[in-house]
Amino acid sequence: MITAITHTLHVVLAGVWLGGVLFTTAVVSPALKAIKGSEVERVEMRSIIGRHYARVGSVNLALLTLFAVLDGIVAGFDATFYVEYPLLVVLLALVAVHGAYFGRRLVRLAEAEKRAESEGEACAFADERRNLQKLSLWASWADILVSVVIVTLAVNAS
Repeated sequence: MITAITHTLHVVLAGVWLGGVLFTTAVVSPALKAIKGSEVERVEMRSIIGRHYARVGSVNLALLTLFAVLDGIVAGFDATFYVEYPLLVVLLALVAVHGAYFGRRLVRLAEAEKRAESEGEACAFADERRNLQKLSLWASWADILVSVVIVTLAVNAS
């Protein structure tokens, strides 16, 4: 009974994580691009959404990690878990880098762009911000790819 509950929660939490990441990447980000206003304002809105999502996502990711480990303990560790656990570490690193580096840096660049004293300076900040946004998007897609593999492994865990 405990094995089934632990495994079910492991799979559900992995699916919820993947759903949240897909939603923010494939729905929220394009919706923000469609909003009228400056790119600086959209970066600020994305930051607000990101902070709110981080509260929910962090709890989800912590519980996913906990139940992945518990699932391995109660089901008996097999090769699936030995693949999933390093991927969870990669996922945690991607999430940390995305929030701690990309998110904060993008906000600082947007603020610097807004305060720029010349058009040339504003353009330089905007170019740097756009390049960083491209890297951030790649990190988001890497997060999705790793998350898909984790969901698949969670479903197939013993």
